[in-house]
Amino acid sequence: MDSLLVSAISQVVNELFPVEASLVISDDRRYIYYQPSRQIDLKIRPGDEIKPDSVTYKALVIRRKIEEQKDSRVFGVPYFGVSVPILEDGVPKGCVTAVWPKKPLLTMSYLTIRTMDRWIPIPFETIVYLEAQNRKTFVKAVHVGGYHKYNLTELEFSLPSDRFIRCHRSYIVNVDYIAEIHPDSHSTFLLVMKDGSKVPVSQTYASHFRRLLGF
Repeated sequence: MDSLLVSAISQVVNELFPVEASLVISDDRRYIYYQPSRQIDLKIRPGDEIKPDSVTYKALVIRRKIEEQKDSRVFGVPYFGVSVPILEDGVPKGCVTAVWPKKPLLTMSYLTIRTMDRWIPIPFETIVYLEAQNRKTFVKAVHVGGYHKYNLTELEFSLPSDRFIRCHRSYIVNVDYIAEIHPDSHSTFLLVMKDGSKVPVSQTYASHFRRLLGF
């Protein structure tokens, strides 16, 4: 993976993830970039071989996104990692991993959104989809839509993983509200939701999306 690509990936990920996340980029064998945060430092050095029991290693092996809490046996400190493999014709060529000290605890079953002149608590079961917009998140529910102050990645950790699926860099959908799945160009899909709205499934997430929904 050339240095320009690594730099581009790191810039994009730094925009998507909050500042307290450490960032790890690897090829298929070794770590090639590491940016620790003030919250957690795994002491990774570029050039080190990928540790066999790490989240990065597992994502490369199973070839899909992984979210796991790891104990201190791997890096000497416990951590929560989110790893997304970079695939080329189905073959893993690298991986991007964001690291936090621990996964945020789910303390509520709703999101409070801002509309034009008020705040409204929205139960998870009424949310149709979430969309990244200008460093905030637009939450589309059955009867209302509004903005949450956290970005899409931050909210992803608070949503039930058995109901909400990341299908695009900018979208998370509630599978309970998917009415139809249509094939689109270049191995992508277009979701028609039960309220009539349409949500894209990007090529990056298409294989993972198909695997989770079993088609």
